[in-house]
Amino acid sequence: MKISRSIAFFPPLFIVFMPLSDLALAQPYPNKPVRLVVPTTPGGGTDVTARVIARAMSERVGQQVVVDNRGGASGRIGSGMVANSPPDGYTLLMGGVTPLATIPSVDSKLAYDPVKDFAPISMVATTQYTLVVHPSLPVKSVKELVALGKRRPGQVNFSSVGTGSTAHLTAELLKQLANVNFVHVPYKGSGPAITAVLSGEVSFYFGSGPSTLPHAKAGRLRPLATTGPKRSMPYPDLPTMNESVPGHISTSWYGILAPAGTPNDVISRLHDAIVSSISDPVVAKQVAASGAGPVSNSPKEFAAHIRSELAKWRKLVKAAGIKAE
Repeated sequence: MKISRSIAFFPPLFIVFMPLSDLALAQPYPNKPVRLVVPTTPGGGTDVTARVIARAMSERVGQQVVVDNRGGASGRIGSGMVANSPPDGYTLLMGGVTPLATIPSVDSKLAYDPVKDFAPISMVATTQYTLVVHPSLPVKSVKELVALGKRRPGQVNFSSVGTGSTAHLTAELLKQLANVNFVHVPYKGSGPAITAVLSGEVSFYFGSGPSTLPHAKAGRLRPLATTGPKRSMPYPDLPTMNESVPGHISTSWYGILAPAGTPNDVISRLHDAIVSSISDPVVAKQVAASGAGPVSNSPKEFAAHIRSELAKWRKLVKAAGIKAE
């Protein structure tokens, strides 16, 4: 008996191996830790706020948001690193007024463009500066400080964290509006800048609330005014600069940005996590404890704010003839 056997034909099987990087991109974002670059050294207001927000965001995106301090050159180093990172949502910047508005106003050779190289996501906090003087300085108000500067032109000096920093340009704004000649003495960082006024090496300094408040309470520094549009909670009885020198308003702000070209769905995911974090009363209280006021806005609003701040400080820099050192 003849046995017939049928032969089944199976087409060749092709297996496509995706590179691990492509496989990761195909998975929902985020599928690995996110790095939040802080372009300052640990311990300052930007760093403290970044760590509060990073913890809150980690809970909301399901991945750890890791703070990576890349301080130096008034924020240029960390900001430039993020600008040149892959636009995949895994490297973010805790940007602020100094690296995104005042430094670009001074340094024409900056390695990044604060508008073209970043995708703003949301602001997270705002704060203001406090004008403090050494207790030995014979002034108890902004008007007395201005009068002293006019009696002693070129003899009253102030410290800052570097040429083009917000602390520097805030003092330059006072010089311009009050038509007085104070001398700028730049230092490398807020620590040396505040030490200079504590020791009497310089006469005054525009410092952040967290850095000046303990010294003011201890009597080591005398606060004269704050720089925001309204009086500050830590100093409710202290006048604003604007009350003594009309037009003098200077605020510091922090916000989170991604490299330009980051997909819109990733920006949206991060924006939702940031807004949810800031809306949490516990997180808001922690941000406020560092001397800042928690805020949030849309990517479009944040971008418009950066452009507005650039225009403001570039106008001042041009009028004062300030150049990067």
